[in-house]
Amino acid sequence: MVMVGAAALGVAVCARRLARGCGSFDFEKMIERMPENAPPRWMFRNISGIRANSERILELLEGEGARATEERTRTAA
Repeated sequence: MVMVGAAALGVAVCARRLARGCGSFDFEKMIERMPENAPPRWMFRNISGIRANSERILELLEGEGARATEERTRTAA
């Protein structure tokens, strides 16, 4: 029991130290060190454009779904 407790305590201490170290990780600096044409860098810079395109696609799909529902309602009536 003592050995298992000591091992669990050691794991907890190591996990705590690793968690503190992850807080200082700077994702933006890592992206800036990448080459100009790297896909992750492009995505990081264009995230707002990607989000706008996704929203526009979703609106188009919702509009098509509404039209399909209306057509089914008309043919059933």
